[in-house]
Amino acid sequence: MVTKQFSGTSDDADLRRADSLAREIFSDVANKWALLIIEALGERTLRFSELRDEVEGISHKMLTQNLRMLERNGLAERKVHPTVPPRVEYKLTQPGLALRATVDLMCGWTHQYFSHIETARRSFDT
Repeated sequence: MVTKQFSGTSDDADLRRADSLAREIFSDVANKWALLIIEALGERTLRFSELRDEVEGISHKMLTQNLRMLERNGLAERKVHPTVPPRVEYKLTQPGLALRATVDLMCGWTHQYFSHIETARRSFDT
């Protein structure tokens, strides 16, 4: 994976620019699995298997990739307990918790407009 290096210019924070670091970050976190993992973690600490159970339909590989991405971006932290077998736990960092507030708003929006969207889809598909 090639990562743009932060140069300290305002271009790096411009989501409209294809080559901006901000767009890369946005692309990382604005996917359904990342959002569902953030929502599932909430303010809790969960083991990998608990997270997999919470996020129905996610594969082992996809959960691993998204947890690594969240950790790489400083949104989640991973703690390995020296047991046999090793126990690995995940929790959101402060920036991750701040992003969770936005995810919670998106979940609320989904619930609020669910019936409207469902009606629009039925109308569109006929």
